[in-house]
Amino acid sequence: MAKKAVEKVVFNPVKSLQGFGFKSEYAYLAGFASIGLSLTSWLISRGKKTDDKAQSDRWGIFVGHWAPTFFALGIALKLEE
Repeated sequence: MAKKAVEKVVFNPVKSLQGFGFKSEYAYLAGFASIGLSLTSWLISRGKKTDDKAQSDRWGIFVGHWAPTFFALGIALKLEE
């Protein structure tokens, strides 16, 4: 019996991003921008009289969670460069 060669199809999302021209610097900038956006959205939401304080905390935390993702993508892209 002849063995059939099995080709593995590997999908690398980091290489795909790099193929679209996405650079590590862009990911780092997005990380810092998300930190600024988190702080800004939290401050604006806290200043509103009609908005619930817990809602402003949740919104700031939600946007703040984006930063580590962007920084991790930046490191992964830097390793591919």
